[in-house]
Amino acid sequence: MKIIDWYILKRYLATFFVMILLFIPIGIMVDLSEKVDKMIDNEAPAGAIIQYYIDFTFYFANLLFPIFLFLSIIWFTSKLANNTEITAILSSGVSFARFLRPYLIGASIIAFIAFVMGMFIVPNASEGYNEFKYKYLKKHSDERETTNLFNQLNDNDYLYVSSFDPRTDIGYNFTLEHFDGNQLKYKISARNIRWIEKDSTYRLTTYVKRLIGKENDSLVRQSRLDTLFNFKLEDLTPVSYAAETKNLFELNDFIEKERKKGSANINTYLVVKYKRWSLPVTAFILTFIAVAVSSIKRRGGMGVNLALGISLAFIFIFFDKIFSTIAERSTSFSPLLAVSLPNIVFGLLALYLLNNAKR
Repeated sequence: MKIIDWYILKRYLATFFVMILLFIPIGIMVDLSEKVDKMIDNEAPAGAIIQYYIDFTFYFANLLFPIFLFLSIIWFTSKLANNTEITAILSSGVSFARFLRPYLIGASIIAFIAFVMGMFIVPNASEGYNEFKYKYLKKHSDERETTNLFNQLNDNDYLYVSSFDPRTDIGYNFTLEHFDGNQLKYKISARNIRWIEKDSTYRLTTYVKRLIGKENDSLVRQSRLDTLFNFKLEDLTPVSYAAETKNLFELNDFIEKERKKGSANINTYLVVKYKRWSLPVTAFILTFIAVAVSSIKRRGGMGVNLALGISLAFIFIFFDKIFSTIAERSTSFSPLLAVSLPNIVFGLLALYLLNNAKR
């Protein structure tokens, strides 16, 4: 690479990482000021709080990655434009496409970092972040029960509980049905089911097992029964962030398993998967838009470019959130299309803006 490439690339990467380092402490302080009372009330250990904010750092950085990237590029490119450095570069015979080369290299580096973090580092941070939040930051009134939980465990077994309380690990109105093909073989029901940690067993209260016979059925009743099942406690405690805690390989296996179960949250999990793959593409699109917007010296100076950049960044996030929510709630809207649409729309916008900037 030539000197001009190193000059722009160093400013690209340095501005991006400095902006992250500046905003993350602000985010931590705001979060701490809002939640310190709950941490004290719930007696959160100091070590758990420290780990929470380590996880929060990665979670927060990944969540606001598009804004950090967009604003950092607009910031330093606007300074280049205001100092007429871009004019000097282009006047020396460098084409606009050649001028974009260091930005393309920088976007490639950031895209690779975003891919590795999104696939392997952020999932672990997301698990720790969410577990701390639900353990120490949720008030009892905020911990709502999961209601009307249905789960297909495998080809033959179907599980149902009317509600599940995460504070006590108790499911109410438990039912387990076992089929052989289309024929029901037996049905187990209980008033509630509780996980006994020390014995690694399930405890059923008001247990009833109905064995389906060819002519007559038989009933087995017990007031209480400790037994084993081939399902895990996680099958009774589905959480909306489950897919966020899986790495690249675990996520594919998890989605396939949930698909076989007929999970109602499958679109939510697919949105998480496709977003991880789309984030590196987003890095290139936002880089080109930011360069096109800020490479022109404007009468209002850097403030106009920053205002325009912030507006475009929030519009991008708004569309991304809207389409993702539609895909999660709808069975007819493709999660892949929902995740791709913002990149497609803003990719076309990037081409249009680059063409104008070139002229």
